[in-house]
Amino acid sequence: MIFSELYSAYYNTVAAVLAEAVRHPLTDSELREIIEQHAFRESALSIIPALKEERWQLIRADGTTPIQRKPDMPLTMLQRRWLKSIAMDLRIRLFGDFGFDFPEAEPLFRPEDILVFDKYSDGDPYGDETYIANFRLILDAVRRKYPLRIEMTSGKGELLSVSIFPESLEYSEKDDKFRLTGTEGQYASTINLGRIVGCRLAKEPAKCGGRVVRTRQRRVVFQLVDERNALERVLMHFAHFRKQAEKTEDGRYRITVYYDKEDEMELVIRVLSFGPLIRVTEPQRFVGLIRQRLIEQKSCGL
Repeated sequence: MIFSELYSAYYNTVAAVLAEAVRHPLTDSELREIIEQHAFRESALSIIPALKEERWQLIRADGTTPIQRKPDMPLTMLQRRWLKSIAMDLRIRLFGDFGFDFPEAEPLFRPEDILVFDKYSDGDPYGDETYIANFRLILDAVRRKYPLRIEMTSGKGELLSVSIFPESLEYSEKDDKFRLTGTEGQYASTINLGRIVGCRLAKEPAKCGGRVVRTRQRRVVFQLVDERNALERVLMHFAHFRKQAEKTEDGRYRITVYYDKEDEMELVIRVLSFGPLIRVTEPQRFVGLIRQRLIEQKSCGL
């Protein structure tokens, strides 16, 4: 909001028009094409007359502009403070080296200002240079669709080497870890990035054809009492999971959430965060996990 409210769609569209008009006089067709590219199709009905009739005195009748330089959109102090806060998150470097160093701006908040409950403390080493390099290569492989050769340690500490065709990167907020999902031949595979020792482009061709055999998804079913906007909050809270919701005769809701095995503990924590508004009905194994978690919290005095 702090960006879109200041430089709206109309603002960015007119800036694009002026940037092109600085280079050469614009024809009516070029003007319309730029507007349709950067704004809504119907925006031309408002922007073109305002420019052509010189109510906005930015474009002359001959398509030239009195502006001599390409328009600039300087950042406000609030925007600079927000970007500086975001840059303090170690995870930002995973996606590139960004120049968010504004010496004149104080951050809006710092990492130590945020306290997250029910979050594991052994998250991935986001400041490690090897981890950063592996993440960037994997992200590029996901985007450009090429296979990787990955060396990693198993849960028993053994060194393994696999070839995988990357499909997506997933982040678990509760675990504070990234994992790679992809295919090894005809089988689905999931790899925790924190276990990866080395990563490089695979020399052998990708083997991702045919029917992929995936791990069977698990599910949890719970009843929901729609108090304090609970239904809306639940649907938003589980937005990235496949789910079904139906209203029962007693006015409650029956919610079914489908998840992968790796997300099970995260599901337990998320369900518990709604307290008495949610009651898990099946499967019994998941009910047992809920009970065990509550026992552990009680023993810790939480």
